[in-house]
Amino acid sequence: MRQTGRKARRGHFPAAGPLAGAAAGAAGTSALNAVSYLDMVVRGRGASDTPTESVERLSEVTGVPVPGEGATRENRVAGLGPLLGLATGVGVGAALGLVRPRHTAVAAALATTGALVGSNAPMAALGISDPRRWSAGDWLSDLLPHAAYGLVTAWTLARLSPARRRRTPARR
Repeated sequence: MRQTGRKARRGHFPAAGPLAGAAAGAAGTSALNAVSYLDMVVRGRGASDTPTESVERLSEVTGVPVPGEGATRENRVAGLGPLLGLATGVGVGAALGLVRPRHTAVAAALATTGALVGSNAPMAALGISDPRRWSAGDWLSDLLPHAAYGLVTAWTLARLSPARRRRTPARR
């Protein structure tokens, strides 16, 4: 249903916040991945096994099997792991778009916290990882990519704000 009148002219429609937030979350997820890959290059560390472990454990807990056998199934699990991370990033962004904090610093803190909780709480609940037992180095290597997520998500959301676009002078 198309909106008309004052709200439509201002660019407001019910899904604007969550859609802008989802787009911002996707940008933030790209930043998180870039920082994670850079860490792998700098430290020479391997990729984390936790995404595939999460898929395996979720399959066990829910009773929903990942179809296929052998390499076909392994490849599906390998693809589903990163998709869980992408869904978390886009979902946290969409939630942030609903809230629409006025200050970018507040939005960055909320996005960072949301991404940390959204990724680590399920792994803790599934028994894959226990953040209470992480070293300071473990926390730092987890916090930095999530902070990049929070900063990029907040910055992108601020730039997608209809109010911000209205304040920006027209370019000719």
